[in-house]
Amino acid sequence: MSDETKKPTERSGPEASPSDDELTDHVSDAITTTSDRPADPTATMDQEPAEATEDVVLEEERVKDEIEIQIDLLKDPDWAVRREAVITLGEMGDERCVEPLARSLRDGDWQVREAAVEALALVGSPAVDPLIKQLRDWDIRKYAIRALGKIKDERVLDPLLAQLRSDEFKEDATEALVELGQPAVEKLVAGLKDKDENIRKQAVIALGRIKDSGAVDALIERLQDKDWFIRLTAAAALETIGDERGREAIKPLLQDPDLVVKMRVERILASWKKRTATA
Repeated sequence: MSDETKKPTERSGPEASPSDDELTDHVSDAITTTSDRPADPTATMDQEPAEATEDVVLEEERVKDEIEIQIDLLKDPDWAVRREAVITLGEMGDERCVEPLARSLRDGDWQVREAAVEALALVGSPAVDPLIKQLRDWDIRKYAIRALGKIKDERVLDPLLAQLRSDEFKEDATEALVELGQPAVEKLVAGLKDKDENIRKQAVIALGRIKDSGAVDALIERLQDKDWFIRLTAAAALETIGDERGREAIKPLLQDPDLVVKMRVERILASWKKRTATA
């Protein structure tokens, strides 16, 4: 048999087998591509949110535990410990702190009560409704009024205005409305026409202390009030605001039938003139 007959037959064309080098490269590429791909992408995606959720739960439990610790400290016989607990609860700002802080408004130590007022103000809007309910309680109404005056929420306005009718708490309510400032002006201006003299008097006082020029026209109208004290207080409020329209408007009070009003207005105008000259 010749050498040609011993040589294996070679196939050519589309059916030809790939060379060893080509086959090796193909397998290598396939292995590399597979190793670059995550083994289970859905497992990785699912794991991260689960861990995040667990962290949130743990944090909530930690905060809850801390709140409960501070609430327990409100029962401590040492007023300093109770005060620090009140301050801490206020800084947490969690609505779960509201009820314990509201109870602290009746604490036996005034420093704890003062701290509770400030703490409730820090909690803010979540404390409004519970504090409004506390206005029914004579013993802690003063502190509830003060706390409401520190919270910038329109829900506090009507309850505070209603307290202007009270002889015992009108000064506290006036102070609270002054602390609220400009947001209280519209309601106070409306109060200038109230039938209750207490409302009108305290509204004039509050507007004079807030010093909002938007109240000038309404205060000028009160210069004609039937109550001499309201006329006088309106004149003083206009001086405090310092609008020149008010200065001209109070001059007719120099002829007021009430002697006290006449004498006080003379001093108001003299002071106003001096201040303008030195400005």
